[in-house]
Order: sequence, then C-alpha cells, then structure tokens
Amino acid sequence: MSKKTRKKSSMPSPKNRKASAAKPATAKTAAKTARRSTPASTKKPAAKVANKAAKTATKAAAKKPAKKPAKTAKSASAKASHKPTSKQLIKSNLSDMPKPVTGTGLVEGAMAPPFSLPRDGGGSVSLADYAGRKLVLFFYPRADTPGCTREAIDFTRLDSAFADAGAVVLGISADTVKAQESFRNKHQLSVPLISDEQHEMLEAYGAWGEKSMYGRTFMGIIRTTVLIGADGRIGKIWRNVRVDGHADEVLAAVRGM
Repeated sequence: MSKKTRKKSSMPSPKNRKASAAKPATAKTAAKTARRSTPASTKKPAAKVANKAAKTATKAAAKKPAKKPAKTAKSASAKASHKPTSKQLIKSNLSDMPKPVTGTGLVEGAMAPPFSLPRDGGGSVSLADYAGRKLVLFFYPRADTPGCTREAIDFTRLDSAFADAGAVVLGISADTVKAQESFRNKHQLSVPLISDEQHEMLEAYGAWGEKSMYGRTFMGIIRTTVLIGADGRIGKIWRNVRVDGHADEVLAAVRGM
C-alpha cells in the first residue's frame, strides 16, 4: 500500500466527522436537560417543606389568640379582687355616708340636758330655775338678723299666752351678752336671751352642726326649738325651723301637753 492510501484511510470520513461532532452536542443537550430536571426535582421537596411550615405557623397563630383572652380574663378577675380596689370602694362608701351632727342623740322623752349660762341684763339662767314648769327653748343663728328678729318678735307677741299655758320662753344664740342686750332693746323683746359663746348648750341640744350656703359648708347654729315638760323631759323637738307661723305652732303644742 502506498503512503497516500494510508493517509486517506487513517483520516475520518465526512460522515464520521458529523457523527463525532454530533456526539458532543448530544452530551451538551443531555447535560442541559439534566440541569433543568434537577432543579425541578429539588424544588418539589422544598415546596412541600414550605407548605408544611406555613400550615404549622397558621395553626400556631390560631392557637395563640385563643390563649391570650383567657390570660387577660384571669388577670382582669385578679385585678378586680385586689385590695386597692376594695379600699377605693370603701372610701367612696364612707364619703357618701351622712356625717353625724353633734347632739342629735337628743330625742323626745329623754331628760333635758342641764345648762347654766349668762343672760341679757346680767345674771345667769339654768335649767333648775324652771323645775316643775314647762320650758320653751328657741335657738337662733344670730341676733338682729331678719329671720331671727321675726322669730324673737313672734315669741314676744305670744309671751303672755305661753305664761297662761304654764310655760316660759328662752332664746339662745352664740352672741355675746352685749349683743343680746342690743337686740332686746332695739326690738323691745320681753323673752330672756341667753348667750352661749362656747356652744356648750347648743351642742347638747343638737342646735350646732354642719350647714351649707351658696355651695359652702361650715359649722353653725341650726334653727331649733325644744319643748321641755314640767317633768324635765323633752316633749317635742323642731329642727331646721321655718320662722313663719312657728311660734303659734309651739304654743299649740304647749297647750296640748
């Protein structure tokens, strides 16, 4: 065989070249196909895991809100039973309770509290001075004020009628003896006027207590009248007296004893 023939036989044919060239392309295609298929296959398990995680998170989120209200309810009930809350309720109840007025323990049928105080014109007056006689005590806030003046004049007008019914009338306030004398002289009053500057008799007979005027609260004399029987016992008590017609009402009560 010649050298030319050997060279020709050793070189691949055109068909073989195409086949050998196609082989690498086939390998590349297979590789690409493998790459495409591999992510798809790997994505499926990841998606399943993600779905499971999402379901688990949803269940957990659904369970948590149900637990929180229960805790909130428990904490609310616990707070409601705390001591500070009960203390506040007690305080509010105490503030709403009416305050006791000094001397309101005096009731009809009880023995009249004794007293001995100075009066207008000098000297003093005591409960013992009127033993065995009916006694009318009218307590007024202040001498020479409109309401007190009308009340004192009414009792003066009926003074003789009270005497005929066997009763003596005394007026009492916290004014000084000098103020009582000026009050008596100015309005020509005939009833004795007693000065109780220390509020001893006023408190004993329940005529001193808490008052309110124009939204202001203060301690002062509560217009009160007390009728004492000949036996020394309280026959009748008038509290928060209205002046008009009061003296006539007291006289009727004296006559009815």
